[in-house]
Amino acid sequence: MDAESEAEPSREELIALVAALRAHIAELERRLGLNSSNSGKPPSSDGLKKPARVSSLRERSGKKPGGQKGHKGETLRQVTDPNEVVNHYPPACSMCGVGLDPKTSVGHSARQVFDLPQPQPLVVTEHRAHDCECTACGAKTRALFPDSVNAPVQYGARITAFVIYLLHYQLLPENRLATLMVDLFGVKVATATIARMSRACAERLHGFVETVRDLVAGAPVKHMDETGFRIGGKTQWLHVASTALLTFYRVCAKRGSLLANVVGIVVHDHWKPYYTIEGVLHALCNAHHLRELKALVEIEKEEWARKMQRLLRRACHITNRARERGVPLRPRLTECFETSLRRHSRRRAGLP
Repeated sequence: MDAESEAEPSREELIALVAALRAHIAELERRLGLNSSNSGKPPSSDGLKKPARVSSLRERSGKKPGGQKGHKGETLRQVTDPNEVVNHYPPACSMCGVGLDPKTSVGHSARQVFDLPQPQPLVVTEHRAHDCECTACGAKTRALFPDSVNAPVQYGARITAFVIYLLHYQLLPENRLATLMVDLFGVKVATATIARMSRACAERLHGFVETVRDLVAGAPVKHMDETGFRIGGKTQWLHVASTALLTFYRVCAKRGSLLANVVGIVVHDHWKPYYTIEGVLHALCNAHHLRELKALVEIEKEEWARKMQRLLRRACHITNRARERGVPLRPRLTECFETSLRRHSRRRAGLP
């Protein structure tokens, strides 16, 4: 009996246990409420519970939707020199019924239809390297084929460029791309041929890729991020480093395989390995901040997080305008941010 009494927790221990369980439940509920719109989780992790996008992380601009004043539109307009003209004449007079013909035309109105031309069969160009016999010594000399013509039968540069564009820019899978070529052009391109075109293009661009890599690594400011995906059934990591004009992609087996020889400022999502890059300054991505603040607003109902969201959006807007006008930022903006951050940090810590 005494042993059972000693095993029973005290009132204070029960209160502490309940508090711990409440904290644990709150943390689990918070995790369940996280998705790609309010955290750093990738969209692929949302599954069938992907939230409807009813709001944007961007601040309202105050402008009306649609094209803005001064924007050059892309409205379809008639041309002065159409490729083909089809004339239509009334068969008879609408008043008396007398027959009419082109000679009776005294004017016309015009409507233009823009369309694709009829699909054409492939143009086959045969290159012939002739053997010529010298009239002086009798020796035979054969002409050289162009460097790009290196097989008895092959596809040309135009069709190769079209395939590469659809494969890598429009992201069509090889099987669907092969089907498209048959449906639209009657060209049967095997998926193995598509893959070979892609590899050949990659080899030709090797020097260009290295140049982009060096320019991005040496840029004053660059953004870096990474995401996992699968190649051939194995998990790989797609690393991206970009500036306003250039984007460099790398595929690595390890997530922590970061870009080398980086200088300047690196903007990232606070992933700890980025802090191992030596000789650089760090800036944290505000898009990630806004998503994490959104979680605090939606899940934990933190009003300070809403105010911080507003402040970050406002700071971004003011910074962009200052950059466009070539004027320095006012110190008051930085002071406002630091004051707000200290106030909210103290509040989160339960300090007055």
